[in-house]
Amino acid sequence: MTLVPLFRVFRALVVFVCFVSVCFVSGCGSDTPAAATTPTVPRTTETFSGTVPVGGSAFHSFRVGATGNTDVTLTAASPPATIVMGLALGTPDDAGNCNRLAGATVNVAAGSTPQLGSLTSTATLCVQIRDVGNQTSPVAYTVSVTHP
Repeated sequence: MTLVPLFRVFRALVVFVCFVSVCFVSGCGSDTPAAATTPTVPRTTETFSGTVPVGGSAFHSFRVGATGNTDVTLTAASPPATIVMGLALGTPDDAGNCNRLAGATVNVAAGSTPQLGSLTSTATLCVQIRDVGNQTSPVAYTVSVTHP
């Protein structure tokens, strides 16, 4: 073999090694990928008040604008101030009822932190306040709903 063909083979090998090195180095950087961020969904708080008759219930409808957590707080109920009321999230129907969502109901006394929460999506929902069997007179209530 003469020197010229060996030189051509060597030159082709050097070019190939340089090309592979450039490709490898350009794909391996020290840059770390940006962490995925969850967009913040603005939340709205609506406050409703009314009276629940003995053995009865009341509900209020509201519109959820995006998927996210909906929190419900029974902020006041009396008389007496310690009365336990039923609280539920649901969907209103054409007959004027609030159909409770599965797992979205609780019996609570009034408080200052959310007592009921659920992941909800865009829809018209309702919050129901009801007598759980311990009322002896109508109960006045205030409930707040914070939703996307």
